[in-house]
Amino acid sequence: MEHVLLLCDDIEQTREFYCRVIGLRVGGRPPLEFPGYWLYAGATPCVHIADRAAYRIHAERLGLSVPEGPAGSGPVDHIAFRATDYDEINARLQAHAVPAVRNTIPGGGPRRFFLEDPNGMRIEINVPTPD
Repeated sequence: MEHVLLLCDDIEQTREFYCRVIGLRVGGRPPLEFPGYWLYAGATPCVHIADRAAYRIHAERLGLSVPEGPAGSGPVDHIAFRATDYDEINARLQAHAVPAVRNTIPGGGPRRFFLEDPNGMRIEINVPTPD
């Protein structure tokens, strides 16, 4: 998968969350017809953020429909990121007062955090168990 597009009512709050809490960074984005950000993990622009209302107008001009409805994940249960430092992620979540469910997969599986972004999208962060 190349990227996920998140439609948001507050793109600044969403950008702030993904940069400060998840650890992505704002990077280059072409001059699209609607406001938004491309957020990068390393060299990959994996999360795109767009203003919901402006994107809807743009999409309709192209002949695409954008469903109305509540914010959140819709038919997608969650998006997942891989991290390397469990303690650093845990400290970052606590520093930003982001509630998270913690879970470890038995048998040496990854340790996981489940949290929600400002739009209600569920995020999973996987951290491999140390050898």
